[in-house]
Amino acid sequence: MIKKAFAVLFILAVLAGFVGTGWFLYQKNQEAPVVFTTVTPENRDIVKKTVATGSINPRKEIDIKSHVSGVVEELYVEAGDQIEVGHLIAKIRIIPSVVQLNEAQSSVKASQIQFDAAKREAERNQALFEQNLISETENLTFQDQLKVQEQALANAVSHLEVVREGVSKSAGTAESNLIYSTAGGMVLDVPVEIGNFVIESNTFNDGTTIGSVANMTEMVFEGWVDESEVGKIRAGMPLELQIGALDKEKFSAELEFIAPKGVEQDGAIQFEIRAKIDMPSGAFLRAGYSANADIVLDKREGVPSIREADLIFEEGKPFVEVETAEQTFEKRSVTLGLSDGIHVEVLAGLDLETRIKKN
Repeated sequence: MIKKAFAVLFILAVLAGFVGTGWFLYQKNQEAPVVFTTVTPENRDIVKKTVATGSINPRKEIDIKSHVSGVVEELYVEAGDQIEVGHLIAKIRIIPSVVQLNEAQSSVKASQIQFDAAKREAERNQALFEQNLISETENLTFQDQLKVQEQALANAVSHLEVVREGVSKSAGTAESNLIYSTAGGMVLDVPVEIGNFVIESNTFNDGTTIGSVANMTEMVFEGWVDESEVGKIRAGMPLELQIGALDKEKFSAELEFIAPKGVEQDGAIQFEIRAKIDMPSGAFLRAGYSANADIVLDKREGVPSIREADLIFEEGKPFVEVETAEQTFEKRSVTLGLSDGIHVEVLAGLDLETRIKKN
């Protein structure tokens, strides 16, 4: 009885296997066949370009330095002001050093002593001349020495006034504690505030910057190009600038400088470039804007092209799959030209009517 049950189960299992296999094959035959999409070459412009990153800066930016040491007493400009050459920037309250003050005071005392001595000699010799005891020539010599010492004393006093107050009232000189602009344009920055101590500009020190001034109508793009691309660019090439802060606006520029020496940055050699920006009428660019520059290296206009993704490479040679009949394809060698990284120019092997498999 048990043997008959096993036999029946075995037969049922075999039948179920045959039925399942038949159902699977039937369903597989019902699946739609794979249909490949085809495309044809198109005439388009192919532009090969490289991108340089950098910033927008004025061509000339002048730092106005303090020529005296002291404390900022007044500021007469702020960032954004438009000024001319000679415009008053700031007033400095001079705080003389102890050494300079002592030297100036000592010089005045020494000059005063020499003046008093010369005055006594001049008066004594004048009396002798009036008594006809010395000649007129000898008397004039002492009178001239008195004038020399008088001038030396005036100079010493004037120097002391300059050290103390920054101006010599007796000499009628301009106030040295007033800082004037040496350039015209827009004030970009005033990095000091009232009460800040400033250092004079001299042979050993650049001095404290009171303000920076630039002509904002003449702007340049300053950026960097990788060493792998620098050999492909040259002065005079057109650039298209995309400024981060101005999403929709683009500016044209002309490459005018390529650095002869590279600089290592993040493990790669970069070369500095500079381009003159063509400023449209009424346009205003702020100094320091970050920007990307597209530099056109080569260009083809209206040439047959296909997508690089539709190419097949075998042993370094390019091929495409050409449709010879409906959904029937064969490989064909093609000759390629300029590529922009997405599309590539087709020089030979295809025409605009040829349909190729889209990958």
